Amino acid sequence: PISSPISSSKTEDRILQMLREDPKLSTQQLGDALGISKRAVLKQIEKLKEQGRLSRIGSAKGGHWEVLN
Repeated sequence: PISSPISSSKTEDRILQMLREDPKLSTQQLGDALGISKRAVLKQIEKLKEQGRLSRIGSAKGGHWEVLN
């Protein structure tokens, strides 16, 4: 799996769409589905959280993602 800065906005949109459909997805599951590393997913999620587009509710293991508009 590789990370490409060129397609990062498209990756962000795909992450948000997947989390809308299943808020309990793990970063590993997202990475596997997108063909990128878990680390790349974490970087995208941090960016989305900074932009106010994504929030984590609850703990890392028992919580879920909330996609914000």
